[in-house]
Amino acid sequence: MPHVVVLGAGVIGLSSALRLLSEQDERGPRRTVTIVARDFPSGSETVDARAQINYTSPWGGAHYRPVPPTDASTARELLLARRTFDHMRAVRARHPEAGVTFLKGIEYLEAPGDAYAALTPERAAAELGLLGFRLLRGDEMPRGVAWGCEYDTWCVNPMVYCAWMLRRIALLGGKVVRGEVRDPREVFGWAFENGPVDVLVNASGQGFGDADVFITRGQTCLVANPCPVTVTRQNADGSWTFCVPRAFDGGTIIGGTKEPDNWDPNPSPEVRETLLRKFAATYPQILGREGKFTVIKDIVGRRPTRRSGIRLEREIADGNKCIIHAYGLGGRGYELSWGVADEVAKLLVEHLGSEALESKL
Repeated sequence: MPHVVVLGAGVIGLSSALRLLSEQDERGPRRTVTIVARDFPSGSETVDARAQINYTSPWGGAHYRPVPPTDASTARELLLARRTFDHMRAVRARHPEAGVTFLKGIEYLEAPGDAYAALTPERAAAELGLLGFRLLRGDEMPRGVAWGCEYDTWCVNPMVYCAWMLRRIALLGGKVVRGEVRDPREVFGWAFENGPVDVLVNASGQGFGDADVFITRGQTCLVANPCPVTVTRQNADGSWTFCVPRAFDGGTIIGGTKEPDNWDPNPSPEVRETLLRKFAATYPQILGREGKFTVIKDIVGRRPTRRSGIRLEREIADGNKCIIHAYGLGGRGYELSWGVADEVAKLLVEHLGSEALESKL
């Protein structure tokens, strides 16, 4: 029985482990799964923001918003996103406790590119898989916005969702080991309850010594104000204004910044005030009857980004160590998670199939 170790307990590692355990391919042998990670999901009330700043998934928004493809990389991401969308819909139907919510998304663009400007309801449905798509009228958009739309989408409460996945993994027989790894190859020498390692899934986020990987700092603010929609505004200066509701008493995330190679762990009060002011101007309904935000906490996270795009491939290291790489998703980990998990499963089946073939020759 092949033993697969998944390195990392962020949304990609958890999704991959759950995929491998819950939907084992009939063409391949049954498998056991162990997750190795330094950080694991915990409640927002107890998570240590400074000590776990590099554990990206708890700090995610997290929601899905459409990105019309403009090249091969974004076209690939769209396919992964559509598969994730279908899976999130199934999770919501079967496991309402998982932390997934479906709601309306609103998109505002001050300077829309050709890919957005060309969208129609028909193209949005056929090319992006969007349901409930509608172009907004001028009187429905804030001042300064040139193009807008609404669509059906999902949001998750990361704390609830990741903890739910970890529980599912344990119920399906997956094992968990807390540990810190300097090089993925060292894990092949560890002693595990499930036996020697046959395949390692590198869902570490930042990879190990990958020169293409860099961090993108993000500062957001968690507020108690509820919001019935998720809103994203792309400003003409390249900045972003958005909100992501976290159901299950998770508040609402107001954001946010995207700062490449900025390692500052400290939230800026000035940035917080700017984020809140800009979003209130974009969607004043969020202020409610009291006309103000109720701030819970400032959040700083580090998105693991890769210049050449996602690394999603199989590598044979040191002659016989199979490593399936699945990292470098930047800020789109949740949006692409189940598409990536499907690809990890396919790469695993291909590897195990090739091993079986070699053993017969």
